[in-house]
Amino acid sequence: MALPPRAADPAAPPPPGALSPRAQGVARILLVAGLAALGLWVLHPFLPALAWAVILAIALGPLYARAERRWPPGRHNLLLPSLFTLAVALVFLLPLVVLGIQAAREAHDVVALARAAEETGLPVPEVFSRLPFGGAQASAWWAENLSHPKAGVDLLHHLDNSTAIGLSRSLGAQIVRRSVLFGFSLVALFFLFRDGTLVAAQVLTASARLFGPRGERVARQMVASVHGTVDGLVLVGLGEGVLLGIVYYFAGVPHPVLLGALTAVAAMIPFGAPLVFGAAALVLLAAGAVVPAAVVVAAGFVVTFVADHFVRPALIGGTTQLPFLWVLLGILGGVETFGLLGLFLGPAVMAALILLWREFTGGAGAAPVA
Repeated sequence: MALPPRAADPAAPPPPGALSPRAQGVARILLVAGLAALGLWVLHPFLPALAWAVILAIALGPLYARAERRWPPGRHNLLLPSLFTLAVALVFLLPLVVLGIQAAREAHDVVALARAAEETGLPVPEVFSRLPFGGAQASAWWAENLSHPKAGVDLLHHLDNSTAIGLSRSLGAQIVRRSVLFGFSLVALFFLFRDGTLVAAQVLTASARLFGPRGERVARQMVASVHGTVDGLVLVGLGEGVLLGIVYYFAGVPHPVLLGALTAVAAMIPFGAPLVFGAAALVLLAAGAVVPAAVVVAAGFVVTFVADHFVRPALIGGTTQLPFLWVLLGILGGVETFGLLGLFLGPAVMAALILLWREFTGGAGAAPVA
């Protein structure tokens, strides 16, 4: 069905029965709200991927702008965005490849252990004999329940074929879904790199028109919060992983590089690093290395104490003028609500709320946003 031609004269009188200007304004608001809700409903499976792309674009924005000044874009502006997007993909994919290779190497030992457990049972761990108390009782229980062949067979039969097939299907579906979302994030990140200046200008213009100068200040405060959170969580977490990885190496922990990478990832979440270096200390303790285990625990607590009480508050609070208590609550609440995405969304929301509160209370303690 073809639409009639649009009226050429915008000053022409309204058609008979037209709504009043006020009613038309309300109708436009309802139309915009309905279309926005419909658009969010259509895009809701991909909203986490879009959010990750925006966070990565904000975090890497200063570095990309510096590279863009060094190598000005050409007519199509494709090379530099492609290189940055490829670099981001490699940063995420290379650790997964290393983990996969390491898992493939360890698979042979796991299969051999399972066969030995099925044939002869599980031997009593030597660490039980080194326990200061309860070692004899633990050794007796293990020998009675797990050290004979029937125990190994019963233990393996708990994992029947239907359970294994169900877990494999669920894991495969999750891997496919995560891969699709990751690919969509990379595509969105490419376009944000290419058209980032235009998108940022449009967002600031829309914020200023909708909410006045306060809207632009809130937007800039949230961007500053993302920068501070990336510096305080990601960079500090990587630093903790490197330092503790060196400690793992000299303490004799198996696979120090892998455990260092896991420590770096866990350190991005508050109170996550002690779980990893605590497990590393338990591995050393099980092997009878008591002094190296104590060194790992002591070094871990020193590194995390300095990072969590001095470095992170200075980086995050210094960027956003946000008390570290609210940063911590934003991180923990964001993780609880949005998962890993909440590491960055939570502090950004807290920063915007604190800015609005300071302006509402007369600007006491408020600081200009860079």
